[in-house]
Amino acid sequence: MRTAPAQGPRGEQSRIHNIGYRHYDGPRLGRAYARRSLFVQSLRGAYGLGRSARSKVLPMLLFGVMVLPAAIIVAVAVTTDMNKLPVDYRRYAIVLQAVIALFLASQAPQAVSLDLRFKTVPLYFSRPIEHRDYVGAKYAALASALFLLTALPVTVLYVGALLGKLDFADQTKGFLLGLVSVALLSLLFAGIGLVVSAATPRRGFGVAAVIALLTIPFGAVSTVQAIAHESGNADAVPWLGLFSPITLIDGLQSAFLGAPSAFPGAAEPSAAGGAVYLLVVLGVIAGCYGILVRRYRKAGL
Repeated sequence: MRTAPAQGPRGEQSRIHNIGYRHYDGPRLGRAYARRSLFVQSLRGAYGLGRSARSKVLPMLLFGVMVLPAAIIVAVAVTTDMNKLPVDYRRYAIVLQAVIALFLASQAPQAVSLDLRFKTVPLYFSRPIEHRDYVGAKYAALASALFLLTALPVTVLYVGALLGKLDFADQTKGFLLGLVSVALLSLLFAGIGLVVSAATPRRGFGVAAVIALLTIPFGAVSTVQAIAHESGNADAVPWLGLFSPITLIDGLQSAFLGAPSAFPGAAEPSAAGGAVYLLVVLGVIAGCYGILVRRYRKAGL
């Protein structure tokens, strides 16, 4: 299509040509498809899939470090005819908390900080998704990545226990309780990691902040718990566990999942204390989601 020449401000002739753009008449997949796509892309990105080869090294290395001790335990259990696994299903993730912290610190900023740094968040909201869709997809993706990281070693232990001909009913019960434990851990840690990472567009700051938030409170709480136990204030030990993400999960699974306590003196929360642990964990998860939604209402402007 060609139009009649038009005179420009200096007398030049200009023409408008049809360059072939066509209106899209296909199906509109909507918000559900956009949420699902963002979830899949974020989950793949947590393990470096779809990214450069260098981006795959650290998450895959940490994944291998998480699984390797379980594989060694299985090999020993099968070859030596053990009658009990040396590590409880519900304790495995707590024992390897440092690996989980490194994975979270490296992948939580990658999930959200880069979008803030390169100001691509408004582009997401120009599509048929809302702030809650973005936050929900990112939260679910990181929690799923953490669950894969922690649940696969537990599954390896379970398979090894069955190969070692340990009691099926006991092992199945322990395995299922272990999955509940790592699911709660994944939800809690994912929320904390995303809130900290979404506070800054600088990935390096996010990495340092996540590591600090997981390690410093744990060290402080563990020290104060030991002091309380040695000074004869054993009743205060379970309550002190409320002030660290790691000890929160430890106390919760001791109270409700029958896991052995790692607190000094093997102290466990009472029934009332267990209820407080549960409320705090659920409150932190819900609070993290709410903070993220509020953060991205501003970031999307």
